[in-house]
Parts: sequence; C-alpha cells; structure tokens
Amino acid sequence: MFDPVIAPSGTLLGLLQRGRGDGTLHALAAPRAEALAALNHCVLGDPRQDWQVENRSLYYARLYLDLHGGLGEIEAHLFGAEDHLDTEESRTGLALAVLGHLASYGREDALALLRRYAAAGSNWAWALDELALRDDDNGLRTLAVPVLSRFPATAEGDAELAAAVRDAFEPRPWRLWAEDQRDAVGARVRAAQEQGSFDRWQRQMRPTGPRPGWSVQAVFDWAQQGLERGTTLHLPAARCLTAVAGPDDRETIVEAARGGPDGARCAALHYLAEARDPAVLDLIEAAALSDSRTVADAAVAAFERMSGEAAVDRARGWVHRPDALGVSAAGVLACRGTAQDAALVLGALREAVRTDGPDAHSLYALVDGTGRLGIACAAPVLRHIYRETAASQLRGRAARALAATDPSFATGFAVECLWDCEETTREIAALHAETGDVRVAERLRRLAADPAEEDEVQTAVRSRIGPDMTAL
Repeated sequence: MFDPVIAPSGTLLGLLQRGRGDGTLHALAAPRAEALAALNHCVLGDPRQDWQVENRSLYYARLYLDLHGGLGEIEAHLFGAEDHLDTEESRTGLALAVLGHLASYGREDALALLRRYAAAGSNWAWALDELALRDDDNGLRTLAVPVLSRFPATAEGDAELAAAVRDAFEPRPWRLWAEDQRDAVGARVRAAQEQGSFDRWQRQMRPTGPRPGWSVQAVFDWAQQGLERGTTLHLPAARCLTAVAGPDDRETIVEAARGGPDGARCAALHYLAEARDPAVLDLIEAAALSDSRTVADAAVAAFERMSGEAAVDRARGWVHRPDALGVSAAGVLACRGTAQDAALVLGALREAVRTDGPDAHSLYALVDGTGRLGIACAAPVLRHIYRETAASQLRGRAARALAATDPSFATGFAVECLWDCEETTREIAALHAETGDVRVAERLRRLAADPAEEDEVQTAVRSRIGPDMTAL
C-alpha cells in the first residue's frame, strides 16, 4: 500500500483524512455533493498512517448517516477488477469496516453489500467478521456454500479451510455452519474445526525453531546465528542470559557488549541494561557510535528500556546529541524526568517539530511529557501538532497534553474533539469541553445514546450528564 497523500489541514478533505472533529462539522456545513466526494475519497483511499491502530471507520460511518450518503462509490470500489489484482486487506478493510458500522445503525444496503462481498470478494474474511457481529443467523447461513466453495475438496483445499477456521477472528459463522445437516457444509466445517484444533495442539506441544544451549556462549552463538538468518533475537537472548549467567560471567558479557559479534553484542547490551550494570551506560554510548546500524539501534533500544535515576541523569547529558541516542534521551526525560527537565523537554519538542515535522515518531513521548510535566508554554507547539499531524493517535495525545497545559482547551479544541475519530480523544473532550456551548450539550446527549459508542466515552459523558440527560 502506498503512503497516502494528505491534503492541507485547512481543507475539508485534509480535515476528514485526519479524522478531526472539525472535519465532520465542516462537512455538515459544506455543499452535500462536495462533502460526499471528500468522504468517499477518504473511505476508498485509506488515509491512515497506520491502518492497523488508527480509527476512522465509525467516524466515517457516522458522517455517511448525517449526510444521507449513498454507497455506490463503495460498491464500485469493492467489486471493481482491482479487487482481484490487489488483494491486500488495506485496500478494502476501511470500506468494509464502515459498512459494518452502517449495518449496525440499520442500513440494509450496507448489510446487503457485506453479504455480496463475503460471497464474491477477495477480502471475504474481513466482510464475514463484520457480518458475524451484525447479521442474523439466517443471513449467515446463506453464505455457507459460497464461502466453502472457495476451498476445493482436495487435501490442499481442506488444509486451507482448516487454517481459515482456526484463524477466524469471529467464530460465530463457522459454528453455525458446523450445525448444518448437509455433508458438504456441516461435516466439512466440523472436520476443519477438528483439524485446526489438532494443528494448534501440535504447535503448542512441539515448538519449532532452534533453541540456545544452557551457557552464556551458547546464547551468544544463538543470537548471532539468528541475526545471520535475518531474525532479531536480542531480547529473547537477553532473557536467556538472565537464566544462565552467573557472577563469574559478567566480564565475558561486558566484553561481548564492548566489541563482540553484532548478535552477541546486542544481546549483551540488553542484558546489562536490564540488570542496571554500572558499566552499561558507557557501553551504550560507545555502541551508539558503531558503524553497524544493528548495534547502534540496539544500544538506543536498550537505553529506552532502562529505569532508575542513573538513566535519567545520563539522559540529561545526552539530550543535546544530534543522533538517535539524543532523541531517545529526550524521550526518557519526557517519560521519567522531573520538573527540572521541563526546559530540556520543551526544547526537544520544538526541535523535533522544526526538524522532522508534526508527524515525527519522537513526538509521541515528548507530547506526553509536556502534559505530564505541565509545561504551559508548550501550548502553542501542541496546538500546531494538533492541527497539522496526520496521525490521529498523536493528535489525541496532543489534546490530552493541551488539557493539562492550555486554559483555552475547554472552549477550543475540546469542543471539536467530541467529533474526533479516536475514542480516547472523544473521552478527553467529554471530560473537559465547556458545556456552555450549545453544540457540546447536544453532542454529549447523542454520544450517551449511541449504542456504537465506546464504554469509556459514555462513562465520561455520563459524568457530565444527569440521569435524565438534561442536567449539564
């Protein structure tokens, strides 16, 4: 999947792609055709930076309802020729999830599309999972034959069917089909269920893959062999060292961390960091300058996993470094520093935005840190990140930090956050939005009554609303 092109934050499309609450508010105020075109653009070309963790489907489904939008564009996307050429889940997953939410709101056309796609589409398993949560038993039973026909009655086809049953996210359809009296349906699904259970038992009883011997050198050799095969074993090797290493092995491990083969060096660094060995911080500093990217990355990762005042104190000295260890040090201060580190965290936040933009990965820890430390003068930078980032989870973190640092949050961004795509952001808004705004009162009532809303959001809403939903 190609990285999505995100429109400017001041445009309707850019707001909707980001999942901002203002996207919904602007769409409802825009000409309906323009709003629907922007909405379809988002649903058919997933704009998320990480489609596996960021939320958009409920956000877009609610907007389809508010705009009384048709589903013709989604239908053409799902059933076009490209569905047979590009079978990646990311191409159709968002559209199917939107249809699932629309079906839960009673849209029969969305339910019908999901049924058709489960019967004929390449990403049928996703559609079936959506239907498992929303369709009735009769509707699911009609899909048994078309789904099972995907698996030929051969040894290979039966093995693929067993894997599909075993790995199904929602087992309800398969359980219904197992009760079918037809041999081609019920008997076949039951056999697949039994085979899947047997496969799972085999994997548990006979784990595959090489295992290290019970000595420090054997663990180092295992870590190195894994690295040569392209498998990163630094962390499991460090845990193995914890089990096998004794006081007499410390010097061997320190020497490996200082200049051993890459696999052994990385494992040793992680082990010494976990043990808070007094030499590890100097070893990490040296390893961060290694010509080996693997070693340098492992050194930074080992430092980030350290706790204790020694690591925080060293971070204060490293925070100005222009490399990955300096970025990591800023994150450590943001997460575990004290009030004396506020200026360092703020400086790192400004530098990260200036150098890497509002989507930099390092901003997650720094934004959290500004809120944790209550750095009030960081509010302008946080507002910039909130407006510009394309990552909805980072925007939610910025909202949480603004709630702790910006007195204007309750009457500003908190209001639009009630329409945000991320439930954690809506929860923050429900706790802080100024109820003097008539839009806030109405939105809180709607969220409280919406069966699709997350429990945490509704709990926050009810903390602001009385039992009769009138007291605010």
